[in-house]
Amino acid sequence: MLRSKPINKELRELQKEIQGYADEFGLDYFPQIFEMCDYDTINILAAQEGFPSRYPHWRFGMQYDQMSKGYRFGLQKIYEMVINTNPCYAYLLEVNNWMDQKLVMAHVYGHNDFFKNNAWFSNTDRKMMDTMANHGAKVRRYIEKYGVEKVENFIDSVLSLENLINIDHLFETDEVIRAREEKEKQFAYENSIEYQPVDKNSEALKTYLRSKNRLEKKNAATQEVEQDQFLLASKIPEKPVKDVLSFLMEFAPLEDWQSDVIGILREEAYYFLPQRITKIMNEGWASYWHSKIMTSRALEASEIIDFADKHAGVMVMSKQNINPYKVGIELFRDIEHRWDTGKFGKDYLECNDMVEKHNWNKNIMQGRDKIFQIRKTHNDISFIDEFLTPEFCERAQLFTYKYNAKTHRFEIDKRDFQAIKQKILSGLTNFGSPVIKLVDANFENRAEILLEHQHNGVDLDAQYAAETLRNLFQIWKRPVNLATTYDDKEVVFKYSMNGLETID
Repeated sequence: MLRSKPINKELRELQKEIQGYADEFGLDYFPQIFEMCDYDTINILAAQEGFPSRYPHWRFGMQYDQMSKGYRFGLQKIYEMVINTNPCYAYLLEVNNWMDQKLVMAHVYGHNDFFKNNAWFSNTDRKMMDTMANHGAKVRRYIEKYGVEKVENFIDSVLSLENLINIDHLFETDEVIRAREEKEKQFAYENSIEYQPVDKNSEALKTYLRSKNRLEKKNAATQEVEQDQFLLASKIPEKPVKDVLSFLMEFAPLEDWQSDVIGILREEAYYFLPQRITKIMNEGWASYWHSKIMTSRALEASEIIDFADKHAGVMVMSKQNINPYKVGIELFRDIEHRWDTGKFGKDYLECNDMVEKHNWNKNIMQGRDKIFQIRKTHNDISFIDEFLTPEFCERAQLFTYKYNAKTHRFEIDKRDFQAIKQKILSGLTNFGSPVIKLVDANFENRAEILLEHQHNGVDLDAQYAAETLRNLFQIWKRPVNLATTYDDKEVVFKYSMNGLETID
């Protein structure tokens, strides 16, 4: 049983103080609710990504076990958790000292402002606490009816495909939605399907109803036969699709509960997607404001060393991966400085006098407005692409590294700005996952799926690809093909009853 509880009177007074500083600096946020947790409860919440009533699954228990051991052995400590909801929920750890609670509250108000104002979060479900609870209740009912093993195995298969969604879905305008619905009405008419418009925010329900209307199966065997007849008579899909989960809900031979489970996991994947594509900005923005509030307003003299120690611990960089907290906060600070001093635009970029350029200061003081504007419109890719500079990389000591097998150490590979920038951007493209589209559901006229991998210079992990194709085969119930480039050759991986094959 989770044991979160409201914060006490002293912490409510502290929240009021920190909120006053947030207001003073112009942060715009949802109503903020803090709750107190012991370390066991916050580990449970962290394992469930902040939601206390998620569907049951073994991976949450595994993540909880890892986090509990990390805390017990002093390897890690979760200071806070904040959830993108309205009102915004955040959890504090009861063993944190007073300075920690100040820092966490300031950090949370930065996240809250980002959740509310960043465009990529604009269409997310702000009542996800209730939605997650409903999802959990439905999955529990399916487990009672069909058994733990069957339901969990199906969830395992779907989770391996949760990256196969379409980022453009986050920005569907009313015009785009209306055009798509008109197309769906025409599709329904041509295929003798009853069309039922559903609220645009209820994606799981909408795709579930479309699947049910189209097929109305009595059993999986009948459904598979009708699926083959339908696909052989149609060009499905009309154009390549990135949202493979939606496609499976509509066309795969699924039982009703399986279609519903895919809808649940797809809806949750889209909810978490904005957090994945704004990790650097989101953590950088929250870190910028906790630093600003603490150092200019909230800190007592006796707390400065403790704060500096905690802040430095969060900002440490590794050679293998960039630290989103560090890169984010420093890049926001760099942008603010550049727009305060006028170090941007045609005159500055065309200045060839290095001394003049170094001392450039037009004192236009537009930095604060600029970073507020950026936090509203950008994601990590556009943030890095537009505002990362050679000077910033040099000051922040950003390099590309490679592992030296002889010395058994990571060593600097390149100091070239374009190489550094390209490496960061390639790691952020499609939130770090391969770009894969479904291009044909009747490949070679056999009702087989053909996926196409957009190769960007990095081969797929063969073992991971094989497991993913196996899971997709279990859902589609027919062979699944994946076209890619591997070892500099164009190949097609095929998964069928015979396992994985390679077709050159």
